[in-house]
This record gives sequence, structure tokens and C-alpha cells, in this order.
Amino acid sequence: MRQGFESGTQSPRPETPEPSSIQGRRNTGVQLLDDEGGISDQLELCLKHIFAKYCAPRPPTPVGDEKRVALLEPPPHAYLSPQGLDAWAQDTNGAPFSQETKDELIEFLDVTDDGGLTFKGFLQIYQLQTENDEEETWRDLSNHGFDRTLRLVATRREEVDVETEETQSASS
Repeated sequence: MRQGFESGTQSPRPETPEPSSIQGRRNTGVQLLDDEGGISDQLELCLKHIFAKYCAPRPPTPVGDEKRVALLEPPPHAYLSPQGLDAWAQDTNGAPFSQETKDELIEFLDVTDDGGLTFKGFLQIYQLQTENDEEETWRDLSNHGFDRTLRLVATRREEVDVETEETQSASS
């Protein structure tokens, strides 16, 4: 028995499912990976939204009430430029990737001829991460405004951004 565990405690991190448990048991039936270990359709929709926030070319801006509820959709052939990759890493992890990490992404994942991370490459990151540490993926989703049912919930920052855009539009 490991030190520091009280009798009856099964895990040092009780919020993390035990390896023998069914993936997603805390998540009201929401699965991040499908039965074959691929990205689930629900997770893919969330990842499209996250990718679209940082990709080039930029997706069309939702109008009116769509701003609050519509998930973004990346345009065909979109990619993350080095700046987009840094912004995504900063918002997700609190810091941009090191050059060594960027070089590994370019070497092992799907990228454009110019080294921009494609959506396929973005999915590869999350498929590998989710296989190895599902909770890390849940933290990333939460950092981008998704709850444990994979619904986009407004964060204060997003609400301020929308209100600022509406104020600027109204004053134009």
C-alpha cells in the first residue's frame, strides 16, 4: 500500500477514472473516443470550434444571436500558422510551445507544405493525448469554454468579447 492513502481510498486522484473503469464514467455518458479509439463525433465538433478560433484563413464570423450559440467551423484547407499555434498553446496550456515541441509536431503530425498544422494534425494531437490522459483533454476543453457534456458555455472573457464587438458595431 502506498503511503498517504487512507483505508478505502482507491486513487490519489479520485476524480480520475481508474484504468479498469469505463472511459467517461463521470461524464454523463459523453465519450471522447469512440469504440475503436478514434475521436468521437461530439469531441470532433468541439475541436473544430477550438481549431477555428486560431486557424488561417479565419472562419466567417457568426451574426446576431448565432454569436452566442454557434460553434465555429474551420474553412476548407485551414491550418494553424506558427502564430496561431502559439496562441492556441497559450490559451490551452498557459504558455506557447518550445521550438523543440514545434519541430516534433511538424515532423510527426499532418502539416501543410509550409509547416502549418492542419485540422487532421490537430485531431492527431487530441487522439494521442486522450488515449494517454483523458483528464488533460477535459482540462483543455474546459479552458476553451466546454463543459463535461461538451456544450459550449459562455465564459466571462467570451461574453466581454461579444459585448465589445456589439458595442463597436453599434457605434459604427
